[in-house]
Amino acid sequence: MKTTSIEIPIKHHFITGDLTHPEEAIGLVIFSHGSGSSRFSTRNKLVASQLNQHKIATLLFDLLTEDEDAYVENRFNIDLLTTRLIEVTQWILETTTIKKLPIGYFGASTGAASAVRAAAYFGPTIKALVSRGGRPDLAISALPKVTAPTLLIVGELDDTVVEMNRAALLHLNTQKELKVIPGATHLFEEAGALEQVADVAISWFEDCFTKQFVSL
Repeated sequence: MKTTSIEIPIKHHFITGDLTHPEEAIGLVIFSHGSGSSRFSTRNKLVASQLNQHKIATLLFDLLTEDEDAYVENRFNIDLLTTRLIEVTQWILETTTIKKLPIGYFGASTGAASAVRAAAYFGPTIKALVSRGGRPDLAISALPKVTAPTLLIVGELDDTVVEMNRAALLHLNTQKELKVIPGATHLFEEAGALEQVADVAISWFEDCFTKQFVSL
């Protein structure tokens, strides 16, 4: 298994990412982190590590440049974050060494909204979408356009976000599921909670990448 630090060209800038590519990978998951986080997010890195162990490649990258991140409001700019995720995905699709892998998104917190919008933009090109403690409701108009099988994971004790995800689920017209992790709060900091997130995400991506799901 190899992890490579890559520089992704975005217009007049470069975005830094960490690409981990197991041998005989069955797919690639691109992470869209939440506000104020980065490719160094310990929670996303744990999930990515577990995905790697199951032959799923991962890309964790900084959605914002250093200059952009200096303005706190940019961390909540869903339009900007979506544009950035789309640009990175397009670059991946045009990169010959990895473009043949099925692509999925893993969105966390507000990053889930940009993942929903980008999945709607790319349509069937995106094979799977997983949200962890996410806010898909912030991309409500894009939800009906998503074709990728979508898994929404929330903590049982994250009451407000649970209800937001239940409402969002109704707007999806694709394979969909809401998974509630018992005893978990928003950040899944409880013992074993994040490992449960990784387990259900792995199963979802494996099924999607190996075409266990059929189109509705």
